[in-house]
Amino acid sequence: METKRKYNSESRRSQAAVTKRVILLAAKRLFDSNGFDRTTIEGIASAARVSAPTVYALFKSKEGVLRELFNEVIFSDRYRSLVDEAASCDDPRQALKIAAHITRMLHDAEESEIGLIRGASLMSPDLRSLEREAEHIRYERQHFLVLRLEKEKLLPDTLNSTRARDILWSLTSPDIYRMLVIEKGWSSDEYETWLSKTLLQTLVVATSDGAEKTAETTSKSVSGPKRTRRTGRVIKTR
Repeated sequence: METKRKYNSESRRSQAAVTKRVILLAAKRLFDSNGFDRTTIEGIASAARVSAPTVYALFKSKEGVLRELFNEVIFSDRYRSLVDEAASCDDPRQALKIAAHITRMLHDAEESEIGLIRGASLMSPDLRSLEREAEHIRYERQHFLVLRLEKEKLLPDTLNSTRARDILWSLTSPDIYRMLVIEKGWSSDEYETWLSKTLLQTLVVATSDGAEKTAETTSKSVSGPKRTRRTGRVIKTR
């Protein structure tokens, strides 16, 4: 009897996970096509072929659905592996190049979700909170990079660790990505190369080799999917 109850419990958890995935995929399609504010829980439920109470039970609200989509991006296995690689890297300069690649990868993946959050957050206190939370997480996760630069005495004399941390957070912001890639049509490769060079030139004191020389090998030393030049697609947030 105990074995049967355990099996039933595992089966229910597995079915719930499948249902959750179906709902998230349906919600993302609707958010992309209709915008956040014009999408309803009932519409998500209909697209996922489940009941509205099921959506509420799993996510509590429409904001909860979007939060889950966002969390899938920032806590992905690929992201975690790259952070581990940067943290274990012997050369802080190489760690900065990996950070540039992580930033590009996250912003590429977040393009839809973050666009929706930033458009809808003007109206929703919950989404404003989510946006602030995302920026706080990003700021905290970058701290180890500045600590490494400071420990290796690589920061320029004109920067203390707090100012360097603020600059790193600003240069890797989704706003700069949006302006260059989404609005001005840079490719993701071009953005990553620019970001890597700018981080090295700004946060690393010049050496005999030169930060510029180090940055030239960014695309060769950090692997990642190639992206073509964008067309400046605007994400709907009506």
